[in-house]
Amino acid sequence: MSTEIRVPTLGESVTEATIGQWFKKVGDSVAADEPIVELETDKVTIEVPAPSAGVLEAIAAQPGETVDVGALLGAIAAGSGAAASAPAAAPAAEAKTDTPANNAAGPEVIKPEPAAQPVTATDRAPAPSAQKMINEKGLDADTIAGSGKAGQVLKEDVLAALAKPAPAAAPAPAAAKAPAAPRAPVSADDAAGEERVKMTRLRQTIARRLKDAQNSAAMLTTFNEVDMKPVMDLRNSYKELFEKKHGVKLGFMGFFTKAVVHALKEIPAVNAEIDGDDLIYKKYAHIGVAVGTEKGLVVPVVRNADQMSIAEIEKEIGNLGRKARDGQLSMADMQGGTFTISNGGVYGSLMSTPILNAPQSGILGMHKIQERPVVVGGQIVIRPMMYLALSYDHRIVDGKEAVTFLVRVKESLEAPERLVLDL
Repeated sequence: MSTEIRVPTLGESVTEATIGQWFKKVGDSVAADEPIVELETDKVTIEVPAPSAGVLEAIAAQPGETVDVGALLGAIAAGSGAAASAPAAAPAAEAKTDTPANNAAGPEVIKPEPAAQPVTATDRAPAPSAQKMINEKGLDADTIAGSGKAGQVLKEDVLAALAKPAPAAAPAPAAAKAPAAPRAPVSADDAAGEERVKMTRLRQTIARRLKDAQNSAAMLTTFNEVDMKPVMDLRNSYKELFEKKHGVKLGFMGFFTKAVVHALKEIPAVNAEIDGDDLIYKKYAHIGVAVGTEKGLVVPVVRNADQMSIAEIEKEIGNLGRKARDGQLSMADMQGGTFTISNGGVYGSLMSTPILNAPQSGILGMHKIQERPVVVGGQIVIRPMMYLALSYDHRIVDGKEAVTFLVRVKESLEAPERLVLDL
């Protein structure tokens, strides 16, 4: 008896994912709840556990393929020596069986035989993702050959139909959307030194969201600088005692997060967002912390940071950072942020203009701490200085509010006792 492996529910508003990699090959033994396949969504990468113990008998979706929630990924046969066979929920059409030579190069692929006959009617409605694309492209579902169970039209079938050349007398269905500009031709010598790699779903989402933020928000950036000596002196005085008591290192992010939530209380517009013709003011502070990973930038959220101590903030940031690096962030870890902090200084950045994390109206950029000559009390002294950058949505936040917000952050960091006394 076989147990199906299907795409689990991926979170709010996420309906599809891309196959990242399979951790097992057909014929491998698997334990119950053992990670068996990796899925990449718009926001996070998740591992799908084996629903039961047994032997992986078939793989229905290969790395790089897009699958909908609930779609069949493969099947596990009960026992430790079951022969590989097609899963029970495979399409009605007879499945191909790879030759031994093909199996040596990769796992068995469940594919229906190409339809040799004209399209026939089916009682099954197209899959939801397929129907959505059919509606958007103005296609006729009855003219599309379905490869799903009982001839159901899947998203892949719609894509295949779109890829076919349109009749000369009729306009192409995709003509309503202007195609991307073609890449300029390169010489043969240059082409030999290039490598073409498909963008991951996460990278595509990052690119789309950042461009959408630029296109939709009236984005402006204001700058200031902060003398980091008071925070550095406080940190050096208590870092060992802090770590001994709280079990976490005392960094700068705890101070910055506390300074931000103090400023948000005074300037609530920076913690607001636009919803149609309404402004939504948040009476809580969920602070997103941008984290760079091998797969791209992710922004896990420290929830209710305004109600947390510096020690609690440091613990939560450390926990989220580890989960981000290990690819273990959940959808809940990524949602609901009201303001974002981005620390480009860890990579050596001296100054930047961060892009908003929509629909938020503000993002604070931290930068490299660098010793510079500054005037203090009429004397030129050397101080560890950091440039701060606040990018904000000018549709919500006025210039005076943005500057005041940044000044409040500066004041809290240059007199960290204000954070303790809630001033």
